[in-house]
Amino acid sequence: MAAYVLRRLLLMIPTLLGIMLLNFVIVQAAPGGPIDQVLARFEGLSTQASTRLESGGGDTAGGGGESRGALGVPAEFIERLETQFGFDEPAHERFLGMLADYATFDLGESFFRGEKVTTLMLERLPVSISLGLWTTLLVYLVSIPLGIRKALRHGTRFDVWTSGLVIVGYAIPGFLFAILLIVLFAGGSYWEVFPLRGLTSPDFADLSPWGKVKDYFWHITLPVVASAIGSFATLTMLTKNSFLDEIHKQYVLTARAKGAGDRRVLYGHVFRNAMLIIIAGLPSALVAIFFTGSLLIEVIFSLNGLGLLGFEAVMQRDYPVIFGTLYLYTLIGLILKLISDLTYVWVDPRIDFETRES
Repeated sequence: MAAYVLRRLLLMIPTLLGIMLLNFVIVQAAPGGPIDQVLARFEGLSTQASTRLESGGGDTAGGGGESRGALGVPAEFIERLETQFGFDEPAHERFLGMLADYATFDLGESFFRGEKVTTLMLERLPVSISLGLWTTLLVYLVSIPLGIRKALRHGTRFDVWTSGLVIVGYAIPGFLFAILLIVLFAGGSYWEVFPLRGLTSPDFADLSPWGKVKDYFWHITLPVVASAIGSFATLTMLTKNSFLDEIHKQYVLTARAKGAGDRRVLYGHVFRNAMLIIIAGLPSALVAIFFTGSLLIEVIFSLNGLGLLGFEAVMQRDYPVIFGTLYLYTLIGLILKLISDLTYVWVDPRIDFETRES
């Protein structure tokens, strides 16, 4: 197993490099780079200045020197921007330099925020962890017992009705369900039961410890429910089908023939085998929920998480933030995938990835 883990760790290096290279090429080829973003803002200010001058709404110092500077972009200014952003170097040198910095987890500094990328991510991380952790916990606590129950009562009215409910929930987009929750329970048109935005109240620091806990869960309830609604169906049906497949296998019939009760058969034999496929999907589910699946929810509920940070970076062409978050997300995803394989072996020692590879 040690040799298998070592090979997987070594394989992460070319995988990570390939993903970073592909995205570097795509982002560099996309129009509207950081310099274009700065010039667009500069031209916007120029247009406002010209409008004020034409309307006589303002005077400029130096006999109109400011207006002339506002209406044109000096070449020296563009050269300084290229030097500041590192675009005075060839693309391959910038890529290799970026990889060298990332090897020491130096993710650079944001072009437009004036802060290190790690600082920005650490500031937003608690929000994404809060949302992702409680969403994952809620989904698994509901979907796995429900899926087992549906497998045991396959074809009954309970199975049909619950399948309809989870499929309807899956069909409703998370952001649309979030708006519905706001309308119903956040003072939109009906009841003002939950707050509209943020994770804490303005007076959070002055609350008692128990008051802080209540305030936190009061704020997180609607975002978590909105994030989880679309995940119930997938995990519930996956659990049901996995258990159904195991229940009809020969070893289950043998155990029942020997007089084992349904509960012993279910949790002593079926559960371990049926949970393997669910464990396999946990890493991708965690990455999706924690880092990429909450963008619209964060926007709707005004939550400054990692999803919103990544979206803003793409819109602004803030390359250090784009590539820094991509690097960490990819690395975490690869590590979680390895952990998933190791969990396979822990759950069922009969699985031997090393033998299969050889």
